[in-house]
Amino acid sequence: MLTNIMYVTVNVTDQDRALKFYTEGLGLEKRIDYPGPEGRFLTVGVGDSPVEIILWSHAPTVKQSGAAAGPLILESDDLRKDFEVFRRRGVTFDRPQPEDYPFGVRIEAVDPDGNQISLRQRRRPNRADG
Repeated sequence: MLTNIMYVTVNVTDQDRALKFYTEGLGLEKRIDYPGPEGRFLTVGVGDSPVEIILWSHAPTVKQSGAAAGPLILESDDLRKDFEVFRRRGVTFDRPQPEDYPFGVRIEAVDPDGNQISLRQRRRPNRADG
């Protein structure tokens, strides 16, 4: 029986540049940095979450474009506030502001390799809804 999601992988061309973006730009923390036999095993994570993101070095491939959700979806408890912080840190977004959707609030960011990162905030239940 499966019990947990351990890792998700984001392919990057420059691990040091990606590490700087994910830690200094998005505020994630570096978890593992190990020079393994298949290459550098580098992970970042969010606070107390057990899930880690592997920043895996690869050769450049075709970049995705458009407004589709990215391979990485990060959740915020105050996306509009985080958006302003990230923008000041130099993070690039696909729109000028986060947008409201039936599920909550959303905006897409782009890392230095063109990987799309979907930033989301769930809609808070309306107390009148019960």
